Amino acid sequence: MNAMIIDADTWTRAGEAGLAEAVRLRRAIHLEPELGLDLPKTTAKVKAALAGLPLEIREGPSTSGLVAILRGPANGRTVLLRGDMDALPLTEDTGLDYCSEYPGAMHACGHDTHVAMLAGAARVLCENRERLPGSVMFMFQPGEEGWHGARFMIEDGLLDPLPDAAFALHISPNMPAGVFAGRTGPLLASSDKLRIKVIGAGGHASMPQDARDPIPVLCEIVTALQTMVTRTIAVSDPAVITIARIEAGTTDNVIPEHGRAWGTLRTLSERTRAHAQAGIRRVAEHVAAAHGLTAEVEIDQGFPVTVCDGRVTDLAARTARALYGDDGWVTMTHPMMGAEDFSYVLQKTPGAMAFLGAAPEGGDYRTCCALHSNRMVLSEDAMARGIAMHCAMAQAMLGEDLEL
Repeated sequence: MNAMIIDADTWTRAGEAGLAEAVRLRRAIHLEPELGLDLPKTTAKVKAALAGLPLEIREGPSTSGLVAILRGPANGRTVLLRGDMDALPLTEDTGLDYCSEYPGAMHACGHDTHVAMLAGAARVLCENRERLPGSVMFMFQPGEEGWHGARFMIEDGLLDPLPDAAFALHISPNMPAGVFAGRTGPLLASSDKLRIKVIGAGGHASMPQDARDPIPVLCEIVTALQTMVTRTIAVSDPAVITIARIEAGTTDNVIPEHGRAWGTLRTLSERTRAHAQAGIRRVAEHVAAAHGLTAEVEIDQGFPVTVCDGRVTDLAARTARALYGDDGWVTMTHPMMGAEDFSYVLQKTPGAMAFLGAAPEGGDYRTCCALHSNRMVLSEDAMARGIAMHCAMAQAMLGEDLEL
């Protein structure tokens, strides 16, 4: 890579120098996790970390998120770096000295590290403003865990005018520490919530012929949905339907009038998403009708597919290798079926997300506790590489050799 586009030594040294402050900020956020779209304590910590820097701060009415803008000396393109801020509704069981103080809330997805790395990168890039042939937007976003925070921030106009390119990092304990990974095209799936209600007629459990029992019909719908997926959707453009909860009845000798099921649909294209949604409705309604019952299906449209632009993904791969050698980047062979609301940003502008390995020291990344586990721990040292990667990607995306 052209040295004019990426100052590898500058960014790697700055990442190491900024690690201690990133660890401090990460632990402070980890102690006080917040859920949803309104994160006053986390936002206050971000503002304190950015205080005194030459940044333009934008805030909107819908969330406590903010965008900080660094204007470079040249009026070139604008690029965006993003870090999400919210926690998960889990009670932490890690035993860390900085374990969550709030029962029922934990940074189990690494968003505390995302904030710390992005704030660290903002400080470094402000100190190296003269190297930037354009502007950088730092997007500190709440509400990633199902709350559509990115969409609200876009609708509030915080990203207007839209950046020319965008990049985000997501930490992972199930990758070797310090390694970056990504791919062109679908990286993460869409995510929709399913609710199915089967309505029958209650009665005495000893006389099911005089009732219309919703429970076996619900069970049949669950298995029929799996058949629908395997027989109508190609494995090359897959869907995953999981019914994770079924609820019916009040006691052992009463057939209930109705039963409910909750689940999720994940797909890697809008075509399969629409096909699967139609199939879910068709299967539930027709299976219920075959037994003389009715079914009501509700589908809450969740995050879209996270699709990475090949130009920005290739740039991320070259940047990671320029920073940390050939072993610094791994190209993923297939997408993951998790979901991300950075997908809303990628619908608006070319960009990419990459994973940063952070397997804890002494652990096996293949078996250590994964994201969303209440026992998940990370290597904080990996954040130095995250800071450096953010800085290098900002410089590289602003460079003239990236045609957007």
